[in-house]
Amino acid sequence: MSDKRFAGDWEEQLKSTVKRKYRGVSRKPEGQFPYPVGQESLERLGYPREWISAVPKDVVDRFVGVGNPFSIRPVQKGERVLDIGCGCGLDSFVSALQTGQEGLVFGIDLTAEMLEWARNAKANTILDNLHFREGSAEELPFEDGAFDLVISNGVLNLVPNKESAFREIARVLRPEGNFVAADLVVVESIPEETLASMDAWST
Repeated sequence: MSDKRFAGDWEEQLKSTVKRKYRGVSRKPEGQFPYPVGQESLERLGYPREWISAVPKDVVDRFVGVGNPFSIRPVQKGERVLDIGCGCGLDSFVSALQTGQEGLVFGIDLTAEMLEWARNAKANTILDNLHFREGSAEELPFEDGAFDLVISNGVLNLVPNKESAFREIARVLRPEGNFVAADLVVVESIPEETLASMDAWST
């Protein structure tokens, strides 16, 4: 559901702000968020060191997720996985390593600059089961029932139209498929000045 606090097209304003924020993250992830990023964050969140070491360093350095979706529901061999808001692709790489060549992984993100890091890193691996696309959670470019597992890490809070995003996630999941998200959750009221800040909405 959209918020009308901002003049003009609020959803497009927010998407533009998110893209601008993550262009900055693609260049220099440190100092952009009030929590650790990169390898320090991965270790705090419980990602096994063998996973971290198996992912290209440029991708590890730009990890800005807020949780570990694999601690809730591990990827199984041969599964088709969609990583929504994949950023530089850390969780996509982990998924591709876990599902193996029998499986398939797609990472999708709004920000071309983050995807460039993911694609360049992938080109230096043998992960033929891993692909990246530019796109939005509200309009997923995939067929109905295409995936066994959909994951998202710190992204849905950035999506303007969450109703559309959840509808799209349900559409691309096969019957009995799973959706696992790690995200920021509001547990108390938010000050009006924070609600009026595009930067706050995009962080």
